[in-house]
Amino acid sequence: MKIAVTGGTGFVGHALTKEFVQKGHEVFILTRKMDVKENKKQVTYVQWLNEGDRPWEILEDVDVFINLAGESINSGRWSKNRKKRILKSRISATNEVEKILSRLQKKPEVLIQASAVGFYGISDSETFTEDSREAGDDFLARTVQQWEATAHNAEDLGIRTVYCRFGIILDDTDGALPRIALPYKAFAGGTVGSGDQWVSWIHLKDVVNGILFVAANKHVKGPVNFTAPNPVKMKEFGQTLGKVLHRPHWIPAPRFALKIALGEMSILVLEGQKVLPQKLLAHGYTFLYRDLKNALEDIY
Repeated sequence: MKIAVTGGTGFVGHALTKEFVQKGHEVFILTRKMDVKENKKQVTYVQWLNEGDRPWEILEDVDVFINLAGESINSGRWSKNRKKRILKSRISATNEVEKILSRLQKKPEVLIQASAVGFYGISDSETFTEDSREAGDDFLARTVQQWEATAHNAEDLGIRTVYCRFGIILDDTDGALPRIALPYKAFAGGTVGSGDQWVSWIHLKDVVNGILFVAANKHVKGPVNFTAPNPVKMKEFGQTLGKVLHRPHWIPAPRFALKIALGEMSILVLEGQKVLPQKLLAHGYTFLYRDLKNALEDIY
């Protein structure tokens, strides 16, 4: 297959590209800057988001388009300006993807659009599946709603569209896990906040395999929860991590201290939602890592 990827040099994009190349696919990575990029076997860099760029001329025959572009929500305190950048980066990139798709004579079979479980808002008591239609009302939920709504235009072009609502993606190189694990490695790990908040997690390998699965399965469309079947509460997450790292779980991180340190961004660790991957399971996807302990043991 020919696969176009925005955000291809990021956390998930890098892992996807590596897997695609290993499986013999041809990958086109869209990038704003070309000065340090060199094309490799099976990997072609395509410039976009600059005045005068015409990426559609190179992407005419792609089979799958994957949009992962957007400023990281973990990149710093959520000031008013940073929140504007987080939203604008996602909307602008997705609008540009729509522009590319509209100009292609031969449309890709599927657009796989990054999204997040933040769509559902926060809750300690509810369980969310793709059938949960009501969105939350915090900053993340509103951002995801607008992000998905922008990508919805691809459906009007006759392109099957999948919204990957990612949970907390686990890997030792990037994402939330290295930050969570750091206190444990220093023998200072413990319960974060109340410990009752849900952590809907997924191993990076299941993210990669899951994206390959939905790309190949023509019956999968719309929102798809990318979370493991067994979410856990934060206290259990920390206890399990401590056991895997052979470190104590004993020094708590109080809610008030995290709010002072992180501001509004503290919602990422102090709040959560219990999200189940109903659609992936219903279509026959087999998770490599269903349980947290097995996932963490593989990573560490």
